[in-house]
Amino acid sequence: MKPSAQGAAEAVRVPVQPGAADVDRTGAPGRERGRGRAGDDGPVDGAARGEHTHSQPPPPHPRPLVQRSSVRGQILDALRNALVTGELRPGGVYSAPVLGERFGVSATPVREAMQQLALEGAVEVVPNRGFRVVERGEGELAELAEVRELIEVPVWLRLARTVPAERWAELRPPAEAAVRAASSGCPATYAEADRAFHRAVLALAGNDQLVRIAGDLHRRAQRPPAAAPSVRGRADLVADAHEHTALLDALIAGDQELVRALVGAHFRAR
Repeated sequence: MKPSAQGAAEAVRVPVQPGAADVDRTGAPGRERGRGRAGDDGPVDGAARGEHTHSQPPPPHPRPLVQRSSVRGQILDALRNALVTGELRPGGVYSAPVLGERFGVSATPVREAMQQLALEGAVEVVPNRGFRVVERGEGELAELAEVRELIEVPVWLRLARTVPAERWAELRPPAEAAVRAASSGCPATYAEADRAFHRAVLALAGNDQLVRIAGDLHRRAQRPPAAAPSVRGRADLVADAHEHTALLDALIAGDQELVRALVGAHFRAR
């Protein structure tokens, strides 16, 4: 069973990574340890894949359990949550073997998950060391907010004109779930609930490509910038979640001008 976002975030207590002085400067290829673990498919040349295993500290115990049926997906979710919570620090370098030890799996599913994150622009390969978390500035977040606003706001306004009040009322549960998630104070828990509410709204447009593209932009926008002193606190999360309920009230009431004002402010406040 796929772990909850909060559980995944708690499970990814990332071990301290080696500094530059710990890197094997000879570039000699290493072999992965721990054959026979979940997701293991035999020894892999670590140096050739962008990381090394020399002099890296063992992970803390006990290891979290990861089910074989969806190892890569669970690792990917856990790493995405760690990006949102800041446990994978902007600018930090993390190797697949060390993270694999932390999760109790081979490096292979971790490397595959990291490669997916590289495609999403969240990390980049560092030869012979692993993957560096990309440092994002406030300018990039502003650009993402602008693109999301350009894509989603017209859809929200069109839906406000065409979707009956009773259909909007059906979205009350995910809106309230987002408020509860925000009240937990966990950024990863709220991030999942936040995406779920926006996904439910956009699904009313009947356009799967819209839902997919908007969801990808939303996920990218949830990762904190490098300059942020900390991740968003509980008060910020709760305020953001209550914007969902205010939007839903305006949609149920059929107040299109209020919807226009609220949805624009919602994106610009990110």
